[in-house]
Amino acid sequence: MTTSFKRLLPRLLLLTLPAAAQAQFIYTTNNGAITIIQYTGSGGAVTIPGATNGLLVTSIGYEAFLGSGLTSVTIPDTVTSIGDSAFENCYSLASVAIPDSVTSIGELAFNECTSLSGVTIGNSVTNIGVEAFFYCTSLDGVTIGNSVTNIGDSAFQNCLSLSGVYFQGNAPAADSSVFSGDTNATVYYLPGTTNWGSTFAGVPAVAWYPPVPYTFTTNNGAITITGYTGSNSVVTVPGTITGLPVTSIGEYAFFDCTNLSSVTIPDGVTSIGASAFSWCTSLTSVTLPNSVTSLGDSAFDSCTGLTGLYSQGNAPSLGFYVFFNASKATVYWLPGATGWGTTFGGRPTALWQPQVQTRDGSFGVRTNQFGFNINWATGVVVVVEACTNLAPPLWSPVQTNTLTATSFYFSDPQWTNYPARFYRLRSP
Repeated sequence: MTTSFKRLLPRLLLLTLPAAAQAQFIYTTNNGAITIIQYTGSGGAVTIPGATNGLLVTSIGYEAFLGSGLTSVTIPDTVTSIGDSAFENCYSLASVAIPDSVTSIGELAFNECTSLSGVTIGNSVTNIGVEAFFYCTSLDGVTIGNSVTNIGDSAFQNCLSLSGVYFQGNAPAADSSVFSGDTNATVYYLPGTTNWGSTFAGVPAVAWYPPVPYTFTTNNGAITITGYTGSNSVVTVPGTITGLPVTSIGEYAFFDCTNLSSVTIPDGVTSIGASAFSWCTSLTSVTLPNSVTSLGDSAFDSCTGLTGLYSQGNAPSLGFYVFFNASKATVYWLPGATGWGTTFGGRPTALWQPQVQTRDGSFGVRTNQFGFNINWATGVVVVVEACTNLAPPLWSPVQTNTLTATSFYFSDPQWTNYPARFYRLRSP
């Protein structure tokens, strides 16, 4: 079986979305990427496509949606820039989703979007252009990501309803015109960020403590989690709280959280306190980063459902009875880690190896390619090798991946070129 692909690169194209979207765009191509230059649809709720004809949509151009009847717009995570006046005078636009992929918001980009009520600006944006949100009179709240270094003149001027501007990073460059006319506005900043004073760009500035499902203490600029107040069964402990690094899980922090089924500890945590997870009877899986150097007394006491503790680093020091009454647990460690023996805290150990997932729905043929998910530890490198004959095998690398999460999807678009193909995994 053979598969052919055809790529067209016209200078100017008209794209019609499926009937459900009822939207049209005129766009140009440049260096294999698409810029939308005009919206010709009738308005309403619009989702911009991430790609067409095999090319990614990366930019929203000058005046692309100027004066259109949008009520909401979803921008795909392929877009990196929003051009000058891109959504200017979209008076009915009430909501917009700006993805983290966007790095710049142009001048007058959302000028006079008088129905826009709330905006979140992602963590990749470095510059907010002059008058970008000028006279957005319904805008009452703005969250600004941690990479913004400059806010243009009058960017939020005459946003008469604006009450809260929530900054996630250090204070950017800005002058007093940014919030001119916004008499109800207050700037909120995270503790641990820099260059803030009692005012910013002429409006009051105060520290911001966003709610988190944890109780905690602060010592020398670091956080110790002392309790979990949430109800989720799958928990990823944050790496920072109120802008400060989480460095330890305190004594009894998750004690008797019987609903907890799995927990991932962030890199930077060095210690797990005594009885931190005792009597978490539904807990089956714990992932420790390579920064953890100690496990306190009875840390996993009576975790009767615990089957796997997955360590990404060297063997930490152990308190007493860490795994008391956790008789199902196996401790897994990565290749190259040191200090591990055949048992750890009285529990058996095993080498933590990458696993091909054959039962999660990803395994098999998809859109003319064969693929599967591979699960392993964050940050490790996995090489997928293939051969066409097992007698004798001649393995060749097909793909090398560094896991940015605990799973990635491998696909082989060349599988149709062989009567049979076999795969194996290795780590360099």
